[in-house]
Amino acid sequence: MYNTAAMYVSRQGFRRLVAEALDDLPDSFYELMENVDVVVEEEPPPDVAREFEGLLLGLYQGVPLSQRGVADFQLPDKISIYRRNILRVCRTTDEVREQVRQTVLHEIGHHFGLDEDQLEDAGY
Repeated sequence: MYNTAAMYVSRQGFRRLVAEALDDLPDSFYELMENVDVVVEEEPPPDVAREFEGLLLGLYQGVPLSQRGVADFQLPDKISIYRRNILRVCRTTDEVREQVRQTVLHEIGHHFGLDEDQLEDAGY
């Protein structure tokens, strides 16, 4: 169920929450993410939102590490975290913090090659 009276966290505050989630990653994970841009966007573009069921909180775009060859040159992957959609599903600042953390970890899981079932089994 979506929060009809959406939470408010400023753009700057929301970016800090995303940065905190990234800072909390183990160093070994963070080092493997050197070719990934993590960005905060207000909402997904309408064409992207239509592709997915439900409210899209984040999106990984790129080639997962598990599918790359050693000599492959890759443009940076992109992880988008959608601020307004996360705020729509949260009622408190603590819920926003936790949802941001979960969404960041979920999208990083896709970067490492995990599919939706594997992420669900891991609790993300």
